[in-house]
Amino acid sequence: MSTPSILTTLNKGEAYKKAMAIGPEAVIKELQASELRGRGGAGFPTGMKWQFTRGAAGDKKYVVCNADEGELGTFKDRKLLLEHAHKMFEGMAIAAYVLGAKDAYLYLRWEYHFMKADIEKAMAEMHALCPEVDFHLNFGGGAYVCGEESALIESIEGKRGEPRNKPPYPVTSGLFEAPTIINNVETFCCVPHILIEGAAAFASVGTPKSKGPKLFSISGDVKKPGVYEFPMGTSLRRLLAAAEAEEPQFVLVGGSGGRIACAEKCLERNLSFEDLPPGGSIIVLGKQRNLVSALRSVMDFFVEESCGQCVPCREGCYRLLHFVEKMEKGEKVTRKELNRYLELGTTMQTSSKCGLGQSASNVFVSMLDYFEEKMVKIQN
Repeated sequence: MSTPSILTTLNKGEAYKKAMAIGPEAVIKELQASELRGRGGAGFPTGMKWQFTRGAAGDKKYVVCNADEGELGTFKDRKLLLEHAHKMFEGMAIAAYVLGAKDAYLYLRWEYHFMKADIEKAMAEMHALCPEVDFHLNFGGGAYVCGEESALIESIEGKRGEPRNKPPYPVTSGLFEAPTIINNVETFCCVPHILIEGAAAFASVGTPKSKGPKLFSISGDVKKPGVYEFPMGTSLRRLLAAAEAEEPQFVLVGGSGGRIACAEKCLERNLSFEDLPPGGSIIVLGKQRNLVSALRSVMDFFVEESCGQCVPCREGCYRLLHFVEKMEKGEKVTRKELNRYLELGTTMQTSSKCGLGQSASNVFVSMLDYFEEKMVKIQN
C-alpha cells in the first residue's frame, strides 16, 4: 500500500459520483472509519461533525469552507487553493449532498484576493460536475478573529466579525441560524481521497488518535521554506531536517496561538493531537534570535487582532504585552510578579469567549516554562 497523500491528482467529480452512489450514511461511515479530524487545529472528528449536522433539525442547511488562513506562518491552504481548488470544492459538494444542502460558501481571506479569477473558474467547473450545489465566494476583511467559525459566520451574514456565544454550535445553529458544516480547506481536500482510495488507506499512517497525511508550513530560519506533507505523528526533528533548519534555538509550533518548543529538548516530540499542536505552522527561530523580542511580536499581534468583545482577551493581551515590553527593556522581575502574569495567562485560556482569546497566551505561558532562566532575572 502506497503512502496516502492529499497532493496527488484525482479525477474531477469521481468522488462526488461515488458519494451519490453509496448514499449519505455510507459517506459518513467512511469518514468515521478514516478517523479524519479537522485540519484547522481543533481536531474535531469530521465524520461525527457531519453526522451531527445531518441529524440536526432544520429544512435548510449549509456548508462553509473556512479559507481565512490568517495564522502566523501558515500558508498550506494557499497551496491547496492554487493547485487543488477543484478537490476542495468537491469535498464541499459531498458535504452538501450528505446534508441535503443546496448552498456551499467559500470564505476566503482578503489577502488571497489575487486568486479570485482562478477560484471562480474552478468553482464554475465543479458546479458543472455537481449541478445540485450552488457555490458562493465571500471575502473576509482582513480580521484574524474571523478565522473563528462563529465570527466567520457573522461576517458572511454581513455583520461585524465577532464570535458568538456557544452553545448553540454551528452544527445546530450556524449560518442564517441553520445547521451548518464548517471545515477548513485541507479537511475538505481529504474527503475525496478517503472516498476514492478508502478509509483504511487514509488511516494506515499516523498515531492512534491522529490519522492520515498532514500538510505543514515551515518557515523562519530554514534554507528550504515551504509546504511539506508528512504523516501525522512525524517527529519535529524530521520536519526541521526536511527544511534544513539552521541552528534552531526554538520552534513556534501552531502559529501565534500554538506552543513554543525548545529545539534541544523537543526534537523527538511529534506533531499530533496527542503531542505538539498539528495545526500546520512551523516557524523556526535560530540561535541569533532574541526570545523576548519574538514573544513581544506575538503579543503585539494579539493586541492588534483582539476584537475587544470579552475582558479576559482584551485586557489580558494588553497586560501581557506590557509585561513583555518590561522584560525586553531589561527591567528586573520578581518571582511574585512572574507568577501573577502566568496566572493571568492561564485565566485567559480558560475564560476567554473564543479560540483567539483562549490561545492568545499560549506562547507566553509555554515560552516562560521553557526559558524562564534565560528571559528574566528573578528577585527572591
